Amino acid sequence: MKTIQSCRWLSLATMLVCASYAYADDKPVAIQGAQCASPPVLHCPASQCETALMINQGPVVEMKTRRPYFLDYPCDLKPGEKVTFVLSLHGGGSYGNWQRHYLPLMDYKEKYRLVIATPNSPIRAWSEVDDAYLQNIVDFVTAQIGKDNIKAFWLVGHSQGGATSNRIVRTDYFKTRVDGFLSLSGGRIGGSPGRADFTKSVRPEGAPTAAMPAGLARPAATGVARPVTLPDGDFSHIFSIGRREVDEKGLPETSEWATKYGCGVRSAAREVTDTNPGYIYDGSRIGEMRPAWGLLPAGGTAQMFAFPNCKDGRVVADVARLEKGHTEGYEPNITEELIKLMLTAKGGKIQSGVQ
Repeated sequence: MKTIQSCRWLSLATMLVCASYAYADDKPVAIQGAQCASPPVLHCPASQCETALMINQGPVVEMKTRRPYFLDYPCDLKPGEKVTFVLSLHGGGSYGNWQRHYLPLMDYKEKYRLVIATPNSPIRAWSEVDDAYLQNIVDFVTAQIGKDNIKAFWLVGHSQGGATSNRIVRTDYFKTRVDGFLSLSGGRIGGSPGRADFTKSVRPEGAPTAAMPAGLARPAATGVARPVTLPDGDFSHIFSIGRREVDEKGLPETSEWATKYGCGVRSAAREVTDTNPGYIYDGSRIGEMRPAWGLLPAGGTAQMFAFPNCKDGRVVADVARLEKGHTEGYEPNITEELIKLMLTAKGGKIQSGVQ
């Protein structure tokens, strides 16, 4: 319990009277306009998620632009508790709820004290016209949680959402706030791998005969415009990609971003395996699925490569998802390992008040 003091004048001519009141200090934080739920709202089942659910744009409204988004946070969040804040951007042709399930950070919000905002582009592709909307979301969450309670702020982006993260992290607004950038097949800072052949197609065994509605169709090419120079800001960087998306050379063994922070030689691969599949895949291409683009959900193994001993507490790492393409959702164990890796990195930009 905590105590507060309330004072009032009995009248202009009389003395000031004060009283002390006790109140509970363990009441969970409630973010305005964002009802908390565990399991999270509009959550897909383990398989066969309905299209109407996947394309939902979220129950929270960004009040300046009147655009919807998702905001997931621990339902037992205490006042003054430290959290990691994530802004997660969907890829081109996608939706916020698809992104929530592609990398299901929301499933770990209580365990790892995560606050995850997942916005939507109305045209399903990000551009500069969306920047104010994204900034407004960050400002709102920062005000609601309290900047001193945000121990780290990460950008996460899939495909064109990753390319957009690469762009906005160079802007004055985000480069003074972002502590880390997790790119999910959205371009690697410090040297990108070669691209695989996306024209080869197969029909996976057990695939449904009917495609999902065309509303989930995604662009045929993953090539997105990316800056060729390194950003001038400071942040940790994790790059994760399906092994089938890249050519036979695989991920580069060196990184200009790792060199920037004086990191050591890339470590040997640490493998993480999960027999459980992810939630999501591209159901619009059932009749002719392309391995590089992505097949049906299945368990899998990821190889995690770290560049050790980076200065200033930065994390630089690569992740290769074996036998995966561009659109298979992340498995639970691999999602959790990415979260753990993010949490080891230096944070505190928002706390520092450098705006």
